[in-house]
Amino acid sequence: MSMWLSDSQKIGVAFCSGGGFFLIGGVMLFFDRAMLAMGNILFLIGLTIIIGPQKTMVFFARKQKLKGTAAFFGGLTLILMRWTFIGFLVELYGIMVLFGDFLGTIAGFARNVPIVGPYIGIAIDKVGLGRRNAELPV
Repeated sequence: MSMWLSDSQKIGVAFCSGGGFFLIGGVMLFFDRAMLAMGNILFLIGLTIIIGPQKTMVFFARKQKLKGTAAFFGGLTLILMRWTFIGFLVELYGIMVLFGDFLGTIAGFARNVPIVGPYIGIAIDKVGLGRRNAELPV
């Protein structure tokens, strides 16, 4: 399956990727507040560019996702208030609630990344993310 993105969506993917790298860097630097905050901001900007402002608002405001939205933005607030570790954990819970449905799809995409894809696939198998999109029994 081939996926076609507009130029603005490609920029959004770059923002989201940059946000992911900043988040990873923030964790590796013992929960550096500035890097975690920058990662979150870049991720939100990227998501808004990819799916549009209207759909972004609808996504975060859905009734079944309100707990995840509150946790995500509450965690971001805690990070900005210098409670980085607790804020990161709260935010991680929010991300799992908000994006849990997409983790299997993201895992499948990550397996196809050149060079590092096989290593990511091994990690995904160990964690068990790949099972969400596994074939259903007949």
